[in-house]
Amino acid sequence: MARIVVLDTETTGLDPKRGDKLVEIGAVEMINRRLTGNNYHQYIQPERDVPMEAQAVHGITNEFLADKPVFAAIADDFLSFVDGAELIIHNAPFDVGFLNNELQLLAKSRGIKLPMLGDICDINDSLVLARQKHPGQKNNLDALCRRYFIDNGHRELHGALLDAEILADVYLAMTGGQTNLLLSDDDDDINIGQQTTVTKKTVDGQGLQTLYANTDELAAHAKKLAVVAEAAGDQSLWQQLDKTDVV
Repeated sequence: MARIVVLDTETTGLDPKRGDKLVEIGAVEMINRRLTGNNYHQYIQPERDVPMEAQAVHGITNEFLADKPVFAAIADDFLSFVDGAELIIHNAPFDVGFLNNELQLLAKSRGIKLPMLGDICDINDSLVLARQKHPGQKNNLDALCRRYFIDNGHRELHGALLDAEILADVYLAMTGGQTNLLLSDDDDDINIGQQTTVTKKTVDGQGLQTLYANTDELAAHAKKLAVVAEAAGDQSLWQQLDKTDVV
């Protein structure tokens, strides 16, 4: 069973060594490349002010964080969630640097030793993967969404959980897997009765079953084609074929 956790953070700034701290952690779990719905999401009181420049990026204010727990209060739950997973992080040194800094500060305050992320997880940087696949091109999350026709129109500001969900879709697209963020148990909810099944005879007389898409699947297909057409500035080949009734 391959367990992947796609993770993102939001912070007060760019450098934990200069006192910047975490304000949000978001992570989504995939098992065998399928989202499970088992997510981790936590806002964190950084015990310092959030500069206006940072607020402009993620919209998280000092007032909003006033009653949120400090990192020490959530550290055990966070470590339990990621323990043993393969972490997928876009520009991993940034997020890992902040998380390890928090763990180091907490270990010092408690007078104990705590594991660093690399001690309990395999860490893979999706930005490195994107640069290998698309050298010389922009490879931030927005650029990758455009390249892989992933809808991120609802992303007005950065948010750790939202960005982790989008990154999961991007990662699956980059690595050739499922890209519609279906949960692992979605198959149980499919109404097979809405689908049409036709059995054809092969040369050796054996039955070959053809399963046609149901109404919901056709609608989802049409919606995805509309996203592709908007990104490309023209209709997709599938849409052109539909118009000419070519089968």
